[in-house]
Amino acid sequence: MARWSATHPGRAIALWLVFVIVTIAVGSVSGLRQVSNLDTMTGQSARAAQWIHDAGLEAPDTENVLVTARHGSLDVAQARAASAEVTTRMHGLKQVAKVAAPETSKDVEAMTVEVALRRDAEVAPLLAATNAIQQHYPGLRVEQVGSQSMSKAVDDQVASDLSAATTYSLPVTLVILLIAFGAIVAAGAPILLALSAVGSATGLSALASHLVPDSGTTSSMILLMGMAVGVDYSLFYVKRARAERHRGHSQLDAVEIAAETSGHSVLVSGVAVIVAMFGLYLTGDAIFSSLATGSIIVVAVAVLGSLTVLPALLVKLGRRLDRPRVPVLWRLTEHSREPRLWPALLRPSLNRPGTTLIASVLVLGAIALPALGLQLQSGSTRSLPSSIAEKHTLERLAAAFPNQQSTQTIVVKAPASQASAVAGRLDGLAANLGDNPLFLVGANAVDTSADGTVHVLTVAAPFDAESGQAHDGIAQLRSTLVPSAVQGVPGAHWAVGGDTANNVDTDKHLADRLPWVIAFVVLMTMVVMGWVFRSLVIAVTTAVVNLLSAAAAFGVLVVTFQHTWAEKLLGFQSTGGVINWIPLFTFAVLFGLSMDYHVFVISQIREAASRGLSTRDAIREGITGSAGTVTSAAIVMVSVFAIFASLHMVEMKEMGVGLAVAVLLDALVVRVIVLPSLMMLLGKWNWWPGRPPGPDVTAREPQRPDLIAAGR
Repeated sequence: MARWSATHPGRAIALWLVFVIVTIAVGSVSGLRQVSNLDTMTGQSARAAQWIHDAGLEAPDTENVLVTARHGSLDVAQARAASAEVTTRMHGLKQVAKVAAPETSKDVEAMTVEVALRRDAEVAPLLAATNAIQQHYPGLRVEQVGSQSMSKAVDDQVASDLSAATTYSLPVTLVILLIAFGAIVAAGAPILLALSAVGSATGLSALASHLVPDSGTTSSMILLMGMAVGVDYSLFYVKRARAERHRGHSQLDAVEIAAETSGHSVLVSGVAVIVAMFGLYLTGDAIFSSLATGSIIVVAVAVLGSLTVLPALLVKLGRRLDRPRVPVLWRLTEHSREPRLWPALLRPSLNRPGTTLIASVLVLGAIALPALGLQLQSGSTRSLPSSIAEKHTLERLAAAFPNQQSTQTIVVKAPASQASAVAGRLDGLAANLGDNPLFLVGANAVDTSADGTVHVLTVAAPFDAESGQAHDGIAQLRSTLVPSAVQGVPGAHWAVGGDTANNVDTDKHLADRLPWVIAFVVLMTMVVMGWVFRSLVIAVTTAVVNLLSAAAAFGVLVVTFQHTWAEKLLGFQSTGGVINWIPLFTFAVLFGLSMDYHVFVISQIREAASRGLSTRDAIREGITGSAGTVTSAAIVMVSVFAIFASLHMVEMKEMGVGLAVAVLLDALVVRVIVLPSLMMLLGKWNWWPGRPPGPDVTAREPQRPDLIAAGR
C-alpha cells in the first residue's frame, strides 16, 4: 500500500481528498439518528418505561417557571403579576399543551408555574418567553427549568466545551510537534491527517447512526480519539521515514522501510484499539455501542490515512518536509547525537532488573490501591457544572417545592378482566405510601390505559434522585411494597421505574458487565499480540503491564473525584463517586491506546534482536531508539486529554484525567522501567515459543552513500 501510494502520490492524495469529501457529504445528507430514552434504559426500569410507552401513558415533558426574590423577601404582589404573565404567555405558545395554576411555596418565598409541552415540541420558544418576562421584572428572579431546558443547557455546554477543546488542542499539538521535528511542514503533516480523519469519521458515524443510534457524545469521542491516534500514527511514520532518509536511503526506500516498521506497528496498534473498542458492545448498552462505533470508525480511518495518503505526502514533499526549519529546535532534533537521558533511566532496569521490577510494581500498586474503593454513580444534577444556570434553578425549585425532585412509577400489567382488582390494589398501595416519609403521593395518582391492561401509579420522592433515601425507597418498593400489593392478582406483572430506579438499574448493569468487558479486551489483546509477535510470553506480559497501568489510572481517578481536594483545582463538585460509564469506557480506550507505544517499543526491540544483539543490548537499543518518538506521542496524547480535563462537564474531566494519567504512566514508567526489567528477567524466553525474525528490513544498504558522507 505504501509503495503504491509513494509511486503514485498524486493519485493517492486525490483519492484521499475524494474519500474525505464524500464521507463528509454522505454524513450530511444521511442525517443523524439519535438514541431514544427507551434505548438507554435497562433492567426493570426499561420494562416499566416500555409498558408505559406501548400503553400511551407517557407523561408529557414539563417545564417549571420559578419566581423568587433576587434579594431579601419575595414581593408577593409582583410575583403574582409575573406568574400571571407567565400563564398568559405560555397559553399563547403552540408548543404548550397545558398550563397549571401558579403554586406558592409554604414559606411564601417562591412561586412556580408548571407548563406541559406537546409531544416533540421545541423548548426554545418557552425559554424566550421566560427571558422576556424576566426583563419586565428586574427585581425578581424569573427562571425556567425542566427536562427539555436542562437537556438543551447540557447540550449547549458540551458543544461549547468541544469547541474550546478543538481551539486549544490544535496549537498545543502543533507546538509539541514543532519541538519533536524542528520543522514546520513535518509538524503540520500529522495534524492535517488527524483533522481529515476526524472529519471523515464524523461523516461516516452519521451514516452508521442509522444502524447504531448516536448517543449525543459520539462526536466528542471522535475528536478525542481522532486527534490522539491520528497524530500518534503520523508521528511514528514520519519520524521513521525521516530517520531512514537521513541515513542515506532514497525517499521511496525510506517510505517503504517506514511502512514495513512503523507502518506495521500502526496497523497492529490500530487493530488492537479497534478490538478493545469491540469489547464495549458486550455491555448491551446503546450509549456504549455508539461510543464504540465512533471510536472504531475514527481509528480505522486514521490507520488507512497513515498507510496511504501519508506515504504519498512524504514522497511529494521530499526534502521540503524539513522546511522551514526552526533554528534552535532543529538542532535539538538532529539524529547524530547519542541520547543521554534514556540510557540513564534504563540503567537500573538493565543492571538490577529484579529489584527494579519489584520496586516499580509496588509503587504502581500503591497508586492503584484506592481503586478498590471505586463507587459508581449515575450522572445527576449535583454532578453538573456551576456554569449551567439551570442547575441552580433546579436547586432553588427543589428547596422551595420538595415534591418536585424526582418521581418513581409503579407499573402493573394484567389482563383487562383484572383491571378493577389492580386499580384497587394500587389505590391501597398509594394510601400506604402516603404514610411513608420516603414518598409523596398526590390525588388521582393512578392512570389506566384505554384497554385496561396497564396501570401506572406515580410516586414522588422528596429527595435527590441519587440520594441514599431515594435508593432506599426503590429497594422497599421492589422488595416488599409492590410485590405484596399485587400478590394474588392472576396474570399480573409489575415493574418499578422512574428517575432513581433507572439510575439503580444502570449502575448494576454496568457493574455486572465490567468483568466481561475487561476479560474480552485483555484476551483479544493477548491474541493480537501473540499472533503478531508469534510469542505467548509477549502476549501475557502485554496484558500484565497494561492492567498495571490501567489499575494505577483508576486509583488516581478515585482519589481525584471521589474526594474534595481537587475540586478547586479542576473546577467541579465531588459527589463521592465516579460517573458510572467512565471506568468501563476508560479501560477499553486506555488498553487500546497503550498498544501504540507497546507495539512500537516491542517492534524496535525485536528489530534489534533480529540483528543478533543480546537481550540486554536489544532492549537498550530498542527503547533508547524509540524513546524520543514515544515521548513525543505521549506528550501529544496527554496534552489533548488534559484539555478535556479542563472542560466544564465532570464526565469530560474524569475521562481526561483517567486517560492522561494512564498514558503518562504507560509511556514513562511502564515502558521505561517495568517492561525492560521484565524482559531482562525473561531473557530468551521473551520470544517463546517463536524467535525474533530476521533479517531486519533496515539492514539494507542505503542507495545514497553520498548523503551519509555529507552527514545528511
